[in-house]
Amino acid sequence: MTRFVVRRLISMVLVLFAISVLTFLIFQVIPNGDPAQRMAGRLSTPETVAAIRRTWGFDQPIWQQYLTTMKKIFSGEVISYTQQVNVLDQIKQDLPATLSLAIGAGIIWLVLGVLFGLLSAIRAGRFTDRALTVLALVGVSTPVFLLGAVALYFLAFRVQLFPNGGYVPLTSDPPQWLYHMILPWLVLSVLFIGIYSRVLRSNLLDTMNEDYVRTARAKGISERRVLLRHVLRNSLIPIVSLWSLDFAAVIGGGAILTESVFNLHGVGQYAAESIAQLDVPPVMVVVMFGAFFVVVLSAVTDVIFALLDPRIRLT
Repeated sequence: MTRFVVRRLISMVLVLFAISVLTFLIFQVIPNGDPAQRMAGRLSTPETVAAIRRTWGFDQPIWQQYLTTMKKIFSGEVISYTQQVNVLDQIKQDLPATLSLAIGAGIIWLVLGVLFGLLSAIRAGRFTDRALTVLALVGVSTPVFLLGAVALYFLAFRVQLFPNGGYVPLTSDPPQWLYHMILPWLVLSVLFIGIYSRVLRSNLLDTMNEDYVRTARAKGISERRVLLRHVLRNSLIPIVSLWSLDFAAVIGGGAILTESVFNLHGVGQYAAESIAQLDVPPVMVVVMFGAFFVVVLSAVTDVIFALLDPRIRLT
C-alpha cells in the first residue's frame, strides 16, 4: 500500500508538471497571443507595450516566465492579465457553483445510469430494453447546449416551472439553491446516463456468462443475490472508473456549456472567458485544478477496485 501511494504521488507531480508546461507553451505560440499588447490596448504606443513587458516580466526568457508564473500560483499571488484580479480568489468565488453542479449531477447520472443499465440487462431483448436503448441514444446524441436551451424555453419561459438560470448559494437559501440547480443537474446528467447505462448493460450481460456466476446458481443461491452480489458488483468496476474521471473533469471545467447556458458563473464559465481573452494565469490554474482532481480520484478509484473485486490487489 505504501508503494502504491508513493507511486501515485510521483505520477501526480509528473502529470501536473507536464500539463502546466504544455498549457503555458500553447499560449506562447498562439498568434496575437502577446499579453503585453492586449493589456496595452490597440492604440498603445511601442513604449507603453515595452513598459508593460518589463513590469510583468514578459521580456524574460520563456522558462523564466514559466517559473515566475508557477511561483505566483503556488504562493496564491497569481494575477489575471486582463481582469487584474487574483485568480485563486476568483476560483474560490466560482467553485461553489461548480461543486454544486458536479455533485448533484454526478449522483443523478450514477444512480440512474446503474438503474437503467440493470433494467436493460434484466430485460435484454424486450420492450423495456429497447425503449431504454432509444432513450440512451437520444441522450448521448443531443448536445448539452441544445438540451439546456430547450429545457429553459419550455420549463422556464413557457411553463415557468423552473427559474431561467442563475445560481443561489446553498448557505444563503437552501430551498432556492435546490430550485435553481434541479434543471442544470438533469441537463448535464442526460449524456452520462446514456453512456453509463449502455456500458453497464454490456458488462452485466458478459458477466452473467462467467463460470463463477453459473457456479453460484448451481449452489442454489437466489437469482436476486447472484445478480446483486456477484454480477452487479463486478460489473460496476468500469462504471466507477468512468464516474471518477467524469466527475473530476466536470469539477475542472468540463461543464462549461451547462454553466454558460444556465449562467451559473462557475469555474468552467470562468475558464471559457479566460481562454477567449488568451489570459494565461486563469487557464493554467483551472487546468491544473482539473488535472489534480483527475489524478487524485484515479488513485481513489484503484482502491475502490480492490474493494469491489478481491482479485485486484494494490502492489
